[in-house]
Amino acid sequence: MSRKVTDNDVEPRVAETRHVKTIIVGSGFAGLGLAIRLRQEGRNDFLVLERGSEVGGTWRDNTYPGAACDVPSHLYSYSFAPNPDWTRSFSKQGEIQGYIKSVAERHDVLDRHIFDCDVQSIRWNEAAAQWEISSTRGEFTADTVVSAVGALCEPALPDIKGINDFDGEIFHSARWNHDADLTGKRVAVIGTGASSIQIVPAIASKVATLDVYQRTAPWLLPRMDRPYLLPERLAFKYLPAVQRLSRAAIYAARETQVVGLTRFPVLMKAFEALSRAKLQIEIRDPELRKKVTPNYRIGCKRMLISNEYYPALDRDNVDVITDGIAEVRAGSIVTKDGTEREIDALIVATGFHVTDSPTYNAMVGRDGRTLAEVFDDIGQQAYKGSAIANFPNMFFLVGPNVGLGHTSMVFMIESQINYVSDALATIDKRGLRTVEVREDVQHAYNADLQDKLGKTVWNTGGCASWYLDKHGNNTTLWPDFTFEFRRLTRHFDAAAYTTTTADADREVVAAQ
Repeated sequence: MSRKVTDNDVEPRVAETRHVKTIIVGSGFAGLGLAIRLRQEGRNDFLVLERGSEVGGTWRDNTYPGAACDVPSHLYSYSFAPNPDWTRSFSKQGEIQGYIKSVAERHDVLDRHIFDCDVQSIRWNEAAAQWEISSTRGEFTADTVVSAVGALCEPALPDIKGINDFDGEIFHSARWNHDADLTGKRVAVIGTGASSIQIVPAIASKVATLDVYQRTAPWLLPRMDRPYLLPERLAFKYLPAVQRLSRAAIYAARETQVVGLTRFPVLMKAFEALSRAKLQIEIRDPELRKKVTPNYRIGCKRMLISNEYYPALDRDNVDVITDGIAEVRAGSIVTKDGTEREIDALIVATGFHVTDSPTYNAMVGRDGRTLAEVFDDIGQQAYKGSAIANFPNMFFLVGPNVGLGHTSMVFMIESQINYVSDALATIDKRGLRTVEVREDVQHAYNADLQDKLGKTVWNTGGCASWYLDKHGNNTTLWPDFTFEFRRLTRHFDAAAYTTTTADADREVVAAQ
């Protein structure tokens, strides 16, 4: 079993600058997966810089009550590391985090990690053709950098007057304070997204009162979750083909949703009818039912799954509030209609900075502009979600337009790992000094993406979602079948890049 880099290996801050061939920033599903691939290929001159104390990313950070995945277990895992020990069809946070940690240990990559290492800046040095990385654990340089920070890493806090003056317990869902005892307290939850619909049922029976502040009602579908029976678990363990078949069936079923989401929205009517029936059955109060009925087409925002959320809202001690929040006071929330509701604790479940991540300010490209400035100019775009013009020798995992609204992100991550690992191998094989995606290729790729996205329910369904950036472009989702993305990223296409060698001027490598 490998071990992680500890304070015995690296001082809290290293005085000397350390050089490695490749630095990976972040060790969630994406960064860890790439680290494993590099080690499998015998490429050991890399480091993973992770700001947390262990691997896991989203699943390490989101420990709120009720935290669980909305993709079936057998699909929400690496294809190269099937887990026959899943206990239920939809895994909970602790089980997923345990799986990620076990994969890291089994594949012997923890010795290439530096934990508790918060990257503060990544700056391109044109003369040296290297990236200069400054972190809380020292200075580094690297020939190539792979950003695997993920889209759901920076909590988004609402811009509400007085929220910083609240005297009670207050925390974001992704930074849950487990020392806070909410039993018998008056609690408010702001937000009704994927985290909130899991938190509300988990705490509703414990608190005195629970005020749920809703801006937009989500569409909910049944959660087909159940514990696996012993015969099933034995089959998964001793008959690997059974697990592979289960994974394939789940993948195929999920992939069919793409047709309705991106091509023929009328097909989503069946999901809408199912969701309306669920709402009718699970909420008895007509007034409450009206409050939580969405006013946009299903699929426009992320479709959520829960069997417990509506019944929790129907409890006598729970109130859904749709009036906008005017301000937060020391011990209360005041809505725009003037109503003041006293609370003891405030839970912020308002999601993450997806299209405006603060991490973009830390990356400084070839012309001196940060990634945030580049995105502000042209919008958030990348080539195959993996490379961005002005950022040579840098690749991205879970970059723009790689997200999904219907199936497992791990499939997309593994597709990008194929692409990036082949890019790194190509750099070595051809002796390339720099590789940078051509602007014309990037723009053409994104023009085609936006054309496809313009016809999808995400853009035409009548909602405002976190899928869209400030320019109104959907810079989050992939508008096609995931197997099509897998095809596009199977091999690194050097012809799409401007490259240089140590002894040559900048040139465009001809297609092989």
